[in-house]
Amino acid sequence: MADTGNAARPAGLSVVSTAADGIRVLTLAGEIDRDTGQPLRQALDTSGTPHPRIVVDLSRVTFMDSTGINIFIAAHRSLTEAGGWIRLAAPTEAVLRLLQIVGVDTVIDCRETLRQALSN
Repeated sequence: MADTGNAARPAGLSVVSTAADGIRVLTLAGEIDRDTGQPLRQALDTSGTPHPRIVVDLSRVTFMDSTGINIFIAAHRSLTEAGGWIRLAAPTEAVLRLLQIVGVDTVIDCRETLRQALSN
């Protein structure tokens, strides 16, 4: 019989929001999945903000599933409708591969570095 009482809990997701030249920068660390996606959804909410611009630093994201894909696509749609944009910066190899497999990198601007994402 398996002991499930000590099953590993999700690593969680840290979301830190800062600003640089009028751009909201979200620095993420941890895993983006069904259990951890809510803080990211909240951080990407720009209701009432004219022409919102967001860069998401993915350099410390260790895992992402379809939840993250759905969150980013919804944010892209919402930000575009508000006259703004979203860019994904510095995805780890595993996260970049997922973005490429599902074609998100052809819809949302993905940059190799945070510096590139913050530049025009």
